[in-house]
Amino acid sequence: MQRRQFLKGLSAAGVLCSLGLAGCALPAGPRRYLVGGGRRDGNRYVVQALNLDGSLRYELPLPARGHGMAAHPFLPLAVCHARRPGAYLALFNHEQGTLLQLRDADPERHYYGHGVFSADGRLLYTTEGVRSTSEGIIGVYELEEERLTKVDEFSGFGLGPHEICRLPDGNLVVGVGGVHTQGREPLNLDTMHPSLCYLRAANGDILEQRSLVDKHLSIRHLAVTHDGEVFTGQQYRGNPEDYPPLIVRHRRGQALQPLGGEPLDWARFNHYIASIAVTNDHIAATSPPGNCYGLWHRHSGELIRIAPLPDASGASASNGDIWLGSGMGGISQLNAQGEETRFYSPWQWDNHWSLIG
Repeated sequence: MQRRQFLKGLSAAGVLCSLGLAGCALPAGPRRYLVGGGRRDGNRYVVQALNLDGSLRYELPLPARGHGMAAHPFLPLAVCHARRPGAYLALFNHEQGTLLQLRDADPERHYYGHGVFSADGRLLYTTEGVRSTSEGIIGVYELEEERLTKVDEFSGFGLGPHEICRLPDGNLVVGVGGVHTQGREPLNLDTMHPSLCYLRAANGDILEQRSLVDKHLSIRHLAVTHDGEVFTGQQYRGNPEDYPPLIVRHRRGQALQPLGGEPLDWARFNHYIASIAVTNDHIAATSPPGNCYGLWHRHSGELIRIAPLPDASGASASNGDIWLGSGMGGISQLNAQGEETRFYSPWQWDNHWSLIG
């Protein structure tokens, strides 16, 4: 909280523009906007939608801090998942900014902050846990008449699942953190066992499960390409003086492969990767504690640059471009050549976002 309070005290339009970091406002295409968690004065949390020029479309109050967004594949609906250990799911209309359902977590369950809709939009899969043990659960919810009803649970893949994504074949991939927590306090760092887990969407059967050699690399955030390659971002829970690679790539049946970078490069990310976005040519990843983002060549995995971005948060890709967010209100567009245009608004982002349209 101290870091965010410090950042909030700066003027996005004044301080950062005076540093030469701000670019011109970008034109917003029809129905293209960003939806994600935000924060207002006094720790008031919202879902916010901003046009691509940084102007506010709406804000929707939340009962507590939000985290990941799951946008419906074709209806104007999205779900905001509470930050772990979360107590709610918020289903809302992302065009109008109207709340449709606020669902409390089941007894002895909490939400881990992420979810994804099935390709036909009928089901929502969310990462959950048993409060007393952190046993991982995938909650399966049916969407009907703008309401979510839990219809199933998958388990048996490990502790502390975080982000879940849909694969091109309709099955699921989950970043399993491997950490047992009480609230947000880790309890099993000496025995944690993170993994990248592929699940059959129909019944939760494990299709493949891969682990990193360093068990202190908690697998948390994911990005999936159109051809099924998975990129994972880690939180390092080991020796604070060690700086292992924090992003790996994976294809089913192959080994996990780290992206390029020297230990001093990885040190810039301060042991944590938040959001990942991938295009045909580039991979970008943000780090809030590192106040930066990294950019890599997609095919070689070679590091291109690490650039400052205060409280770096959301990342999305569209039509060869990558959009990055900042808790300072910044929005950065990286074009197909990796060139950055950055501008600022008074609206602070928090964690992840989705690009609509």
